Amino acid sequence: MRVVNRVPNRAAVEALHLTSIDVALDLGCGPGQAIAMMAKHVRTVHGLDQSGTMLEQARQTNLKFILQGRVILKQGDFKTLPYADASIDKILASNVMYFWADIPAMLWEMHRVLRPGGRIVIYVTDARSMRRWKFAGRDTHRLFDAVELLGALSQGPFEDQNIIIEEIVFVGGIHGLLATISVPNLQSPS
Repeated sequence: MRVVNRVPNRAAVEALHLTSIDVALDLGCGPGQAIAMMAKHVRTVHGLDQSGTMLEQARQTNLKFILQGRVILKQGDFKTLPYADASIDKILASNVMYFWADIPAMLWEMHRVLRPGGRIVIYVTDARSMRRWKFAGRDTHRLFDAVELLGALSQGPFEDQNIIIEEIVFVGGIHGLLATISVPNLQSPS
């Protein structure tokens, strides 16, 4: 999976438009590949995963950044993110939305921790590609095409005009969907 996820992770990280002052969150960080990409560009990356096994792999992959204090890993539940309100600038959720039981609740929780002017990038492999893989059936994964993904994201707190779905075709004919959600900066101009 590390090899298969490398290209989608790179596309998703690029879509975040990271800056050196950002505090980022990799929600469902898995073995930490995207964290390693992000840590080079931001002040801090938080990696959250429910699996201790995945976090140990992420720790090994990102030990240098952890020792520098630029990566912080936590094991936790996605339903109640262990971060303060408006404490995160950018959120990445790559290849995890398939498993969210309550998508609107997840989106509201992401909205809670996101700062005004923040950005969320969600990557899923398109249903037409997922159906070819035996491990990713409807009994284990929620599958999305572009219309279904937009519909699911529209159930949350974000305005439809702030959600952009882009289709990406990778080597081997794998179709991916990259959703970018931009949250307006609600501060009034000085």
